[in-house]
Amino acid sequence: MAERGALVAERLVMARFPEARAAWLGGSVAAGEQTSTSDLDITVLLDGPPAPFRSSEVIDGWPVEFFVQTEESLLQFCAQDRGRRRPTTMRLVGSSIILIDRDGSGQRLQAALHQLDLDGPAAATDPDLESQRYAITDMLADLAAARSDDEMLIVAAALTWAVGDFVLAANRRWGGSGKWLLREIVALDRDGDTQYAPSLTDGLRAAAVGDPKRLHGVALAILNEFGGPVFDGFHRSRPPAVVAPETLDRAVGDLKG
Repeated sequence: MAERGALVAERLVMARFPEARAAWLGGSVAAGEQTSTSDLDITVLLDGPPAPFRSSEVIDGWPVEFFVQTEESLLQFCAQDRGRRRPTTMRLVGSSIILIDRDGSGQRLQAALHQLDLDGPAAATDPDLESQRYAITDMLADLAAARSDDEMLIVAAALTWAVGDFVLAANRRWGGSGKWLLREIVALDRDGDTQYAPSLTDGLRAAAVGDPKRLHGVALAILNEFGGPVFDGFHRSRPPAVVAPETLDRAVGDLKG
């Protein structure tokens, strides 16, 4: 299936972007883990306009995502992803099948972005971790005082995500959402011989049938591993509304270096 997907993807790139310097097929199809709903995640490298842009369409029955980049925009997206602790762009290129490589940039950028993925995110700061602990502490109170089973279930789902994302940040691991959150926690368990994923999913299952105590206990135990609940004395100034341009430029420069 991966070979067939790569052939289809290469044909699409040749037809749509004959001027492409390089192109990569990433995602589940490239990894050989596709399902009936998997799409073709194709990153294309151009010298300039119309890049950067992305588009989604269905072609010959395949859902296709085009991520069309210049080298500068590709590195900017990587910098942004690092800042939010998501390896999205790095893995689309770093863990990919090279479709086209006309000037060596296909292999060069694949290797560089794969190494960035392996290096992981920057360590979370103590204030960031404390903010996450504060949010989880608040959710624990909401879970214990939910006014209905429906309210409790919504809080339980949000709490599971928040605790999962927190434990990944505390261990300097990439974060995620949805299935990617679980996959990152499973990888952490595998590497660190921990049991975060089954503990959290078992707690969420119990909450779904009306018993929130298990999830409450799991979340509290994880908080206690990393400093415990936070409320009394918590204080934060208002953060800046946007990332300063010089901060982003510095991150892009780090990637280039």
